[in-house]
Amino acid sequence: MKSPFARLLAVALVFAFAGSVLAQPLEYPNTKKVNQIDEFHGVKVEDPYRWLEDLDSPATKAWVEAQNKVTFGYLEKIPARERLKSRLTELWDYAKFGIPLREGKRYFFKKNDGLQNQSVLYMMDSLESSPRAVLDPNTFSDDGTRALNTYAVSRNGKFIAYGISDGGSDWQTYRVRDIETGKDTDDVVEWVKFSTASWSGNSKGFFYSRYDAPTGDKLEQANYFQKLYYHRLGTPQAADTLIYERPDEKDWGFGGDVTDDGRLLIITVWKGTERKYRIYYKDLTQPDSPVVKLLDDFDAEYAFIDNDGPVLWFRTDLDAPRGRVIAVDTRPYAPTKIREVIREGKETLRGVDLVNDTFVCSYLKDAKTLIRLFNFQGKQVGDVTLPGIGTARGFAGKRREKETFYSFQSYSRPPTIYRYDMATGKSTIFRQPKANFSPDDYESKQVFYKSKDGTRIPMFITHKKGLKLNGNNPTYLYGYGGFDIAITPRFRVGTLAWMEMGGVHAVANIRGGGEYGKEWHNAGKLLKKQNCFDDFIAAAEWLIANKYTRTEKLAIGGGSNGGLLVGACITQRPDLCAAALPAVGVLDMLRFQHFTIGHAWRSDYGYVEKEDQFKALHAYSPLHNIREGTSYPATLITTGDHDDRVVPSHSFKFASALQASHKGDAPVIIRIETRAGHGAGKPTWMTIEEQADRWAFLVRNLGIEDAAVPR
Repeated sequence: MKSPFARLLAVALVFAFAGSVLAQPLEYPNTKKVNQIDEFHGVKVEDPYRWLEDLDSPATKAWVEAQNKVTFGYLEKIPARERLKSRLTELWDYAKFGIPLREGKRYFFKKNDGLQNQSVLYMMDSLESSPRAVLDPNTFSDDGTRALNTYAVSRNGKFIAYGISDGGSDWQTYRVRDIETGKDTDDVVEWVKFSTASWSGNSKGFFYSRYDAPTGDKLEQANYFQKLYYHRLGTPQAADTLIYERPDEKDWGFGGDVTDDGRLLIITVWKGTERKYRIYYKDLTQPDSPVVKLLDDFDAEYAFIDNDGPVLWFRTDLDAPRGRVIAVDTRPYAPTKIREVIREGKETLRGVDLVNDTFVCSYLKDAKTLIRLFNFQGKQVGDVTLPGIGTARGFAGKRREKETFYSFQSYSRPPTIYRYDMATGKSTIFRQPKANFSPDDYESKQVFYKSKDGTRIPMFITHKKGLKLNGNNPTYLYGYGGFDIAITPRFRVGTLAWMEMGGVHAVANIRGGGEYGKEWHNAGKLLKKQNCFDDFIAAAEWLIANKYTRTEKLAIGGGSNGGLLVGACITQRPDLCAAALPAVGVLDMLRFQHFTIGHAWRSDYGYVEKEDQFKALHAYSPLHNIREGTSYPATLITTGDHDDRVVPSHSFKFASALQASHKGDAPVIIRIETRAGHGAGKPTWMTIEEQADRWAFLVRNLGIEDAAVPR
């Protein structure tokens, strides 16, 4: 029997051995290069890893296997990895609730008991009744990779049309469930993408949008010519009625929304990701009525709210970059076509619902939620008192209803669901999670710093109370900055685990997002995209200058457009941080438009066909700005082989180029998840494993003390 000293010595030797192995430079797979040269406006650009765009080729699959072997071989030798996974599993194991949707007298909401791979859809006949499961996506597959993407309840409350995604793909297959029997009907609707279902007023069918069945690889082929259809229950999809298409406009997409009174189908026409729409409508009370073009200029955002007969209300940024509410009269001889209802305010208007004949308006003030109430004359008649500084979501309902529901969360408090009584103005808790930690142990603050050009940028910083500003705190800086998307305070179990180890979590609300309206977005797109990277670099420099951390303790991260952000920052400033976590990133800025829905991003990124935009794209494209012989930060690239939003070849090519050019011992590895996509629908077990690997990578490469890692 070993003595206590001998056992301690053995453990020490194991850790020392693991450390020595990790300290050795990694041997990366020998990735072949091909002689591929493209020419743009007289500029010749090499693309030696073009072959990795063929995701199904034996060569690419062998490359994926070889890279994962290196990556998991590295991660498995990090002693903290299993402890992190264990602690994340403990923290994840609490009941989580979605915001209820009311249809008729029934309430529908999602719930996850804790470690279920997918949340279950429940129904209650009243707020006092016991919930019963209606749809359990955990029964869809053995490994939890088939997910409930979206659902819509029929007006009579008898049916649910629901979309299933497989392996994280954006493609959905719709089915219909009879709520009373709990059985699916024979209805199957395929090749749905970027669409929800909207039931007709008589509940005999629903409107949806789809693409033609792909003729090539469904995970890579560009998505063009979306069409709007009506599916009648009990009929095959081949018999669905085509409502609208534009064979002359391959980039256009369509969203169909039936008004609550069932009289009109509001058709929102989109092109790309820029929030500039056209609005058409169809009179559902008249057989074979034409589609009428109401607002036909792609000149502004128009988000349909509700209607009063022929008068439609919209949230818009037309002549109001921070948003306002307008009424549009559809009658041909209306004296005033567009009338302002709620004027533009100082804060950014991000959402409006109509409940109890009251406009419930959600504003952002420095990326924090404010809720204000207005009457039909545009006069503020109250506000909703929120539990603190954070993010409130929800407030859906119908014009005649007296109640609505919302969630509230912050960086250290998980979402609590509230019922709001429109008559009394009181909020009561509907469901409250009981997570295995104390929110009072953490604190959040908002600071403002100046970017390179002097622009004032907000940043949230969250950490354990009692933090010492000595420059030694491991810090994770997150950003996004694109597509008019606002990054607001949200609770993440992974973030909590990071802060438990003494880590600082910082979120920079950089330009390109929607925190301050249209002007903020415009300041970070197209020829001004570099502002996003300058803002993020300035955030890192502020954290270092103010003694939160130092370069050796700083990691940066982001996903999708945020992956582009991280890739651009480490290629522009490889000295900025010690570690980087670019996830599912857009990293090849010269070819993003060739795959799936990538062409829609040109409204933010630009067109390589235009010389000035090509020069801007080429100047910051992460793939094209990797420099031979440069020492880059420790980098863990993550992607999924089923990602048909940002195809994984972006990450494949970037990883290959970075490994080939990197000088130094810091690891540059890529983690490729099989049976996973862009992130939506990812099962709990997979999310926990990926998060454990990400934090283990930072524990190793930021030199976090072993004592800080959960045991």
